[in-house]
Amino acid sequence: MNIADVARRSGLPAKTIRYYEEIGLIRPARSANGYRAFAGADLHKLAFLGRARSLGFSIEECRKLLALWEDRSRASADVKALAEAHLREIDAKIAELRAMRGTLAGLVSCCAGDDRPECPILTDLAGPD
Repeated sequence: MNIADVARRSGLPAKTIRYYEEIGLIRPARSANGYRAFAGADLHKLAFLGRARSLGFSIEECRKLLALWEDRSRASADVKALAEAHLREIDAKIAELRAMRGTLAGLVSCCAGDDRPECPILTDLAGPD
């Protein structure tokens, strides 16, 4: 398969696929003319990476997950530990977003939103005098 085929089948942009090759996540074969020649295994890796990225795993976490996926003697505990660490990061981000939302909702509710120039949102953003 060429890059256009594998991009269509994996759902990833060709630019992303080239990037994954550049950083060593995939290593497609090269034909005599230098074009990438993707095999079925490359397509599976790209689908794997696409799914992992859609779940918010970082590139380095994807690198570790891919290594674990390819290692048939791995312990599932290693995979679970990595996923649990990522889940804790997501939970922390959710808590941070909830706090941010609460602060902003409070500011919005305090603002009259009329023609007057006074605005508690801007006052808060400006910080203490």
